[in-house]
Amino acid sequence: MSSFWSMWIIVLTTISIALITWLLFSNRKITSTKENQTTGHNYDGIEEYDNPLPSWWFKMFVASIVFAIGYLIAYPGLGNFPGLLHWTSVGKWENEVQQAELATESLYKDFMSKDIPALGDDKKAMRLGKRIFANNCAICHGVNAEGGYGFPNLSDKDWLYGGAPEQIRASITQGRSGSMPAWGAMLGNDGLTSMTEYVMNLGGAKADSDSPAAQQFTMLCSGCHGADGRGNQMLGAANLSDNIWLYGGDAGRIKQSIAKGRSGQMPSHHDKLSEEKIYLLTAYVYQLSKSVDDSKP
Repeated sequence: MSSFWSMWIIVLTTISIALITWLLFSNRKITSTKENQTTGHNYDGIEEYDNPLPSWWFKMFVASIVFAIGYLIAYPGLGNFPGLLHWTSVGKWENEVQQAELATESLYKDFMSKDIPALGDDKKAMRLGKRIFANNCAICHGVNAEGGYGFPNLSDKDWLYGGAPEQIRASITQGRSGSMPAWGAMLGNDGLTSMTEYVMNLGGAKADSDSPAAQQFTMLCSGCHGADGRGNQMLGAANLSDNIWLYGGDAGRIKQSIAKGRSGQMPSHHDKLSEEKIYLLTAYVYQLSKSVDDSKP
């Protein structure tokens, strides 16, 4: 707030309190000189008696003025004046967060002493991990971690950057940035159609390794996705042969991905979450996919 507006608020507030105080005391009537004297106001036959204000009401009004003055001296409210107590809502929030972290410090230390796979069997750890996930990850990956269009499903077997505990932890801590170039101008419409068909058949019996599309795939795509289209977790290149698609697996969307390229960005969380919370979140995400691995071949 600028100095001008700060001074404006201070002066206006001070004048308002002074005027209210003057109005209260200057119009105070202690006793009535005549019995049943009215103010002269008449509302549909209803007259108002000119009696003194009740003593308790007057004292409460004075007390409220004194409280307001004391509050404005102790707490921020007069422009840029911080108050004698230097209280701020941000400071109070930070203090509460610090107290909460101190209260849970021993609990997190206990979790950190366990291996990430072992935490999957700790119900308390998984409840906390689920809350951390809901507050930080669910907006993109969904409440059940099943992902969505352009956002990976974290509860299946497919991983762009690897599903081992340390790989998941690195993804959460550092974030990920993926980019696929657009090949539309180079391939042309006919080339896009044949490339789309080839990609859709990868991993199946219909894939023709001697076709022109296969040669173009080797030239343009194999550097990231591999010659067999099974991807590369070091680069975050998707496996194109497992029928799991981040942007849709129908011909139209695959063709669009090839023609226009794709880019994805997952933010890093090392500045947002403590090391302990990242560790717990890693265990929760790992447990989601591990339960699928245990139940499905």
